[in-house]
Amino acid sequence: MSLLVIGTVAFDAIETPFGKTDKILGGAATYISLAASYFSKNINLVSVVGEDFPQENIKMLQRHYINTDGLQILKGQKTFFWSGKYHTDMNTRDTITTELNVLENFNPVVPEAYQDCEFLMLGNLVPKVQRQVIEQMKTRPKLIVLDTMNFWMDIALEDLKKTISMVDVLTVNDGEARQLSGEYSLVKAAQKILAMGPKYLIIKKGEHGALLFNKDQVFFAPALPLEEVFDPTGAGDSFAGGFIGYLTETKDISFENMKRAVIFGSAMASFCVEKFGTEKLVALTPKQLDDRIQEFIDLVQFDIALIS
Repeated sequence: MSLLVIGTVAFDAIETPFGKTDKILGGAATYISLAASYFSKNINLVSVVGEDFPQENIKMLQRHYINTDGLQILKGQKTFFWSGKYHTDMNTRDTITTELNVLENFNPVVPEAYQDCEFLMLGNLVPKVQRQVIEQMKTRPKLIVLDTMNFWMDIALEDLKKTISMVDVLTVNDGEARQLSGEYSLVKAAQKILAMGPKYLIIKKGEHGALLFNKDQVFFAPALPLEEVFDPTGAGDSFAGGFIGYLTETKDISFENMKRAVIFGSAMASFCVEKFGTEKLVALTPKQLDDRIQEFIDLVQFDIALIS
Protein backbone atom coordinates (compact mmCIF):
# COMPACT_ATOMS: atom_id res chain seq x y z
CA MET A 1 0.00 0.00 0.00
CA SER A 2 1.19 3.50 -0.74
CA LEU A 3 1.30 6.62 1.40
CA LEU A 4 0.90 10.13 -0.02
CA VAL A 5 2.42 12.95 2.06
CA ILE A 6 1.59 16.61 1.38
CA GLY A 7 3.35 19.42 3.24
CA THR A 8 6.40 21.61 3.48
CA VAL A 9 10.01 20.79 2.71
CA ALA A 10 11.99 23.65 4.16
CA PHE A 11 15.05 25.12 5.80
CA ASP A 12 15.16 25.83 9.54
CA ALA A 13 17.63 27.65 11.77
CA ILE A 14 17.14 26.66 15.39
CA GLU A 15 18.43 27.84 18.76
CA THR A 16 17.76 25.95 22.00
CA PRO A 17 19.41 26.02 25.43
CA PHE A 18 21.66 23.22 24.12
CA GLY A 19 23.03 25.03 21.08
CA LYS A 20 22.12 26.49 17.72
CA THR A 21 22.23 25.54 14.06
CA ASP A 22 22.74 27.30 10.78
CA LYS A 23 20.26 26.60 7.97
CA ILE A 24 19.32 22.88 8.11
CA LEU A 25 16.74 20.63 6.49
CA GLY A 26 13.23 20.87 7.97
CA GLY A 27 9.58 21.07 7.01
CA ALA A 28 6.52 19.06 8.05
CA ALA A 29 6.55 16.77 5.02
CA THR A 30 10.25 16.04 5.54
CA TYR A 31 9.78 14.87 9.13
CA ILE A 32 6.58 12.96 8.29
CA SER A 33 8.13 11.15 5.34
CA LEU A 34 11.37 10.25 7.11
CA ALA A 35 9.54 8.90 10.16
CA ALA A 36 7.12 6.93 7.98
CA SER A 37 9.99 5.44 5.96
CA TYR A 38 10.91 3.13 8.84
CA PHE A 39 7.60 1.33 8.29
CA SER A 40 6.50 1.91 4.70
CA LYS A 41 8.71 1.58 1.62
CA ASN A 42 6.21 3.22 -0.73
CA ILE A 43 5.99 6.91 0.13
CA ASN A 44 5.01 9.59 -2.39
CA LEU A 45 5.87 13.20 -1.55
CA VAL A 46 4.20 16.36 -2.87
CA SER A 47 5.86 19.64 -1.88
CA VAL A 48 7.77 22.59 -3.31
CA VAL A 49 11.32 23.93 -2.91
CA GLY A 50 13.46 26.57 -4.54
CA GLU A 51 16.50 26.37 -6.77
CA ASP A 52 18.64 26.69 -3.62
CA PHE A 53 17.57 23.24 -2.34
CA PRO A 54 20.58 20.86 -2.39
CA GLN A 55 20.45 17.75 -4.56
CA GLU A 56 22.02 15.74 -1.73
CA ASN A 57 18.89 16.34 0.36
CA ILE A 58 16.71 14.97 -2.44
CA LYS A 59 18.97 11.94 -2.80
CA MET A 60 18.77 11.34 0.97
CA LEU A 61 14.97 11.35 0.80
CA GLN A 62 15.08 8.91 -2.10
CA ARG A 63 17.34 6.57 -0.12
CA HIS A 64 14.53 6.47 2.44
CA TYR A 65 12.08 5.08 -0.16
CA ILE A 66 10.50 8.51 -0.67
CA ASN A 67 9.39 9.18 -4.24
CA THR A 68 10.21 12.83 -5.01
CA ASP A 69 8.58 13.03 -8.45
CA GLY A 70 5.94 15.29 -6.86
CA LEU A 71 8.53 17.68 -5.42
CA GLN A 72 8.31 20.90 -7.43
CA ILE A 73 11.61 22.77 -7.84
CA LEU A 74 10.99 26.39 -8.82
CA LYS A 75 13.86 28.00 -10.70
CA GLY A 76 15.02 31.39 -9.55
CA GLN A 77 13.15 31.09 -6.24
CA LYS A 78 14.11 30.25 -2.65
CA THR A 79 12.94 27.48 -0.33
CA PHE A 80 10.66 28.26 2.62
CA PHE A 81 12.76 29.30 5.64
CA TRP A 82 11.92 29.51 9.34
CA SER A 83 14.13 30.38 12.29
CA GLY A 84 13.23 30.26 15.96
CA LYS A 85 14.56 30.25 19.50
CA TYR A 86 13.27 27.90 22.22
CA HIS A 87 12.93 29.00 25.83
CA THR A 88 14.46 27.08 28.75
CA ASP A 89 11.35 24.93 29.24
CA MET A 90 11.61 23.78 25.57
CA ASN A 91 7.81 24.02 25.30
CA THR A 92 7.67 27.65 24.17
CA ARG A 93 9.54 29.36 21.40
CA ASP A 94 9.87 32.67 19.61
CA THR A 95 9.76 32.89 15.85
CA ILE A 96 12.61 35.06 14.63
CA THR A 97 12.17 34.80 10.86
CA THR A 98 9.57 33.41 8.49
CA GLU A 99 10.28 33.64 4.77
CA LEU A 100 7.47 32.02 2.77
CA ASN A 101 9.35 32.18 -0.55
CA VAL A 102 8.06 29.30 -2.76
CA LEU A 103 5.33 28.49 -0.25
CA GLU A 104 3.56 31.79 -0.82
CA ASN A 105 1.81 30.54 -3.96
CA PHE A 106 2.12 26.78 -3.40
CA ASN A 107 -0.56 24.85 -5.25
CA PRO A 108 0.01 21.11 -4.68
CA VAL A 109 -0.50 18.97 -7.75
CA VAL A 110 -1.05 15.25 -7.18
CA PRO A 111 0.65 13.39 -10.06
CA GLU A 112 -1.31 10.70 -11.88
CA ALA A 113 1.10 8.07 -10.54
CA TYR A 114 0.15 9.03 -6.97
CA GLN A 115 -3.61 8.75 -7.49
CA ASP A 116 -3.84 5.15 -6.28
CA CYS A 117 -2.60 5.96 -2.75
CA GLU A 118 -4.58 4.32 0.03
CA PHE A 119 -3.28 6.54 2.85
CA LEU A 120 -3.09 10.35 2.71
CA MET A 121 -1.22 12.45 5.27
CA LEU A 122 -1.90 16.18 5.04
CA GLY A 123 0.83 18.08 6.85
CA ASN A 124 0.19 21.54 8.28
CA LEU A 125 -0.76 23.89 5.43
CA VAL A 126 -3.45 26.44 4.59
CA PRO A 127 -6.76 24.56 5.17
CA LYS A 128 -8.05 25.50 1.71
CA VAL A 129 -4.93 24.02 0.13
CA GLN A 130 -5.34 20.81 2.16
CA ARG A 131 -8.93 20.57 0.96
CA GLN A 132 -7.88 21.07 -2.66
CA VAL A 133 -5.61 18.04 -2.35
CA ILE A 134 -8.50 15.87 -1.12
CA GLU A 135 -10.64 17.12 -3.99
CA GLN A 136 -7.91 16.17 -6.49
CA MET A 137 -8.05 12.50 -5.49
CA LYS A 138 -10.00 10.49 -8.07
CA THR A 139 -10.62 7.73 -5.52
CA ARG A 140 -10.91 8.58 -1.84
CA PRO A 141 -7.99 7.11 0.14
CA LYS A 142 -8.69 4.44 2.75
CA LEU A 143 -7.58 6.86 5.48
CA ILE A 144 -7.00 10.63 5.46
CA VAL A 145 -5.05 12.18 8.34
CA LEU A 146 -4.91 15.95 8.83
CA ASP A 147 -2.53 18.02 10.93
CA THR A 148 -3.20 21.69 11.62
CA MET A 149 -2.29 24.47 14.06
CA ASN A 150 -3.68 27.35 16.08
CA PHE A 151 -2.67 29.94 13.43
CA TRP A 152 -5.37 28.65 11.06
CA MET A 153 -7.88 28.66 13.91
CA ASP A 154 -7.13 32.35 14.34
CA ILE A 155 -7.42 33.44 10.70
CA ALA A 156 -9.28 30.72 8.74
CA LEU A 157 -11.55 28.91 11.20
CA GLU A 158 -14.50 28.25 8.86
CA ASP A 159 -12.20 27.02 6.11
CA LEU A 160 -10.48 24.76 8.64
CA LYS A 161 -13.79 23.30 9.88
CA LYS A 162 -14.81 22.56 6.30
CA THR A 163 -11.54 20.68 5.73
CA ILE A 164 -11.78 18.84 9.07
CA SER A 165 -15.21 17.53 8.03
CA MET A 166 -13.57 15.70 5.09
CA VAL A 167 -10.92 13.70 6.99
CA ASP A 168 -10.79 10.54 9.10
CA VAL A 169 -8.15 11.50 11.68
CA LEU A 170 -7.29 14.95 13.04
CA THR A 171 -4.09 15.59 15.02
CA VAL A 172 -3.71 18.71 17.19
CA ASN A 173 -1.98 19.59 20.45
CA ASP A 174 -3.87 20.15 23.68
CA GLY A 175 -3.93 23.94 23.38
CA GLU A 176 -5.27 23.70 19.84
CA ALA A 177 -7.93 21.18 20.89
CA ARG A 178 -9.14 23.63 23.56
CA GLN A 179 -9.13 26.55 21.13
CA LEU A 180 -10.95 24.65 18.39
CA SER A 181 -13.63 23.30 20.72
CA GLY A 182 -13.96 26.08 23.27
CA GLU A 183 -13.72 23.47 26.03
CA TYR A 184 -11.01 23.18 28.68
CA SER A 185 -11.66 19.51 29.45
CA LEU A 186 -9.92 17.47 26.77
CA VAL A 187 -12.65 14.82 26.96
CA LYS A 188 -15.33 17.41 26.22
CA ALA A 189 -13.08 19.01 23.62
CA ALA A 190 -12.69 15.66 21.88
CA GLN A 191 -16.45 15.11 21.78
CA LYS A 192 -17.03 18.50 20.16
CA ILE A 193 -14.24 18.04 17.61
CA LEU A 194 -15.39 14.54 16.66
CA ALA A 195 -18.84 16.02 16.03
CA MET A 196 -17.18 18.17 13.32
CA GLY A 197 -16.64 15.08 11.19
CA PRO A 198 -13.46 13.09 11.85
CA LYS A 199 -13.80 9.53 13.14
CA TYR A 200 -10.66 9.77 15.27
CA LEU A 201 -8.84 12.54 17.12
CA ILE A 202 -5.29 12.57 18.41
CA ILE A 203 -4.41 15.19 21.01
CA LYS A 204 -0.64 15.57 21.42
CA LYS A 205 0.56 16.69 24.84
CA GLY A 206 4.30 16.93 24.18
CA GLU A 207 6.35 15.56 27.05
CA HIS A 208 3.09 14.33 28.63
CA GLY A 209 2.17 11.88 25.88
CA ALA A 210 -0.80 11.65 23.51
CA LEU A 211 -4.51 10.82 23.62
CA LEU A 212 -6.43 8.92 20.94
CA PHE A 213 -10.21 9.32 20.81
CA ASN A 214 -13.07 7.95 18.80
CA LYS A 215 -16.76 8.36 19.58
CA ASP A 216 -16.81 5.67 22.27
CA GLN A 217 -13.20 5.00 23.31
CA VAL A 218 -10.08 6.74 24.55
CA PHE A 219 -6.46 5.60 24.73
CA PHE A 220 -3.52 7.31 26.41
CA ALA A 221 0.11 6.79 25.44
CA PRO A 222 2.82 8.28 27.66
CA ALA A 223 5.86 10.08 26.33
CA LEU A 224 9.14 8.37 27.06
CA PRO A 225 11.15 10.17 29.77
CA LEU A 226 14.38 11.26 28.05
CA GLU A 227 17.66 12.29 29.63
CA GLU A 228 18.22 15.02 27.05
CA VAL A 229 15.96 16.92 24.67
CA PHE A 230 18.00 18.93 22.19
CA ASP A 231 15.37 20.20 19.76
CA PRO A 232 11.55 19.77 19.78
CA THR A 233 11.22 21.00 16.18
CA GLY A 234 9.46 18.42 14.07
CA ALA A 235 8.45 16.19 16.98
CA GLY A 236 4.73 16.43 16.18
CA ASP A 237 5.37 15.74 12.49
CA SER A 238 7.62 12.79 13.37
CA PHE A 239 4.80 11.47 15.54
CA ALA A 240 2.38 11.79 12.63
CA GLY A 241 4.85 10.07 10.30
CA GLY A 242 5.35 7.12 12.63
CA PHE A 243 1.59 6.87 13.15
CA ILE A 244 0.58 6.90 9.47
CA GLY A 245 3.61 4.86 8.40
CA TYR A 246 2.71 2.04 10.78
CA LEU A 247 -0.92 2.05 9.63
CA THR A 248 0.16 2.00 5.98
CA GLU A 249 2.42 -1.00 6.56
CA THR A 250 -0.06 -2.99 8.68
CA LYS A 251 -3.08 -2.13 6.48
CA ASP A 252 -5.28 -2.12 9.60
CA ILE A 253 -7.21 1.02 10.59
CA SER A 254 -9.08 -0.42 13.58
CA PHE A 255 -8.99 1.46 16.89
CA GLU A 256 -6.88 -1.33 18.40
CA ASN A 257 -4.24 -0.96 15.71
CA MET A 258 -4.34 2.82 15.94
CA LYS A 259 -3.37 2.41 19.59
CA ARG A 260 -0.23 0.59 18.44
CA ALA A 261 0.37 3.25 15.80
CA VAL A 262 0.27 5.95 18.49
CA ILE A 263 3.06 4.12 20.33
CA PHE A 264 5.17 3.91 17.18
CA GLY A 265 4.48 7.58 16.49
CA SER A 266 5.58 8.45 20.02
CA ALA A 267 8.76 6.45 19.49
CA MET A 268 9.62 8.40 16.34
CA ALA A 269 8.96 11.70 18.11
CA SER A 270 11.27 10.63 20.95
CA PHE A 271 14.08 10.00 18.47
CA CYS A 272 13.50 13.32 16.72
CA VAL A 273 14.05 15.49 19.80
CA GLU A 274 17.37 13.85 20.70
CA LYS A 275 19.26 15.69 17.94
CA PHE A 276 18.85 18.90 15.98
CA GLY A 277 16.56 18.80 12.97
CA THR A 278 16.30 15.53 11.08
CA GLU A 279 19.73 14.28 12.14
CA LYS A 280 18.48 11.40 14.30
CA LEU A 281 15.70 10.36 11.92
CA VAL A 282 18.06 10.00 8.98
CA ALA A 283 20.22 7.25 10.46
CA LEU A 284 18.12 5.00 12.71
CA THR A 285 18.73 1.25 12.77
CA PRO A 286 16.03 -1.43 13.15
CA LYS A 287 17.57 -2.39 16.51
CA GLN A 288 17.31 1.17 17.80
CA LEU A 289 13.64 1.24 16.88
CA ASP A 290 12.96 -2.18 18.42
CA ASP A 291 14.75 -1.16 21.62
CA ARG A 292 12.81 2.09 21.85
CA ILE A 293 9.47 0.32 21.41
CA GLN A 294 10.48 -2.12 24.15
CA GLU A 295 11.17 0.87 26.42
CA PHE A 296 7.59 2.02 25.84
CA ILE A 297 6.28 -1.46 26.60
CA ASP A 298 8.31 -1.63 29.82
CA LEU A 299 7.08 1.82 30.79
CA VAL A 300 3.37 0.95 30.74
CA GLN A 301 3.18 -2.82 31.28
CA PHE A 302 2.28 -4.03 34.77
CA ASP A 303 0.28 -6.69 36.60
CA ILE A 304 -2.29 -5.71 39.17
CA ALA A 305 -4.91 -7.56 41.17
CA LEU A 306 -8.31 -5.95 41.60
CA ILE A 307 -9.56 -5.43 45.14
CA SER A 308 -13.00 -7.01 45.45
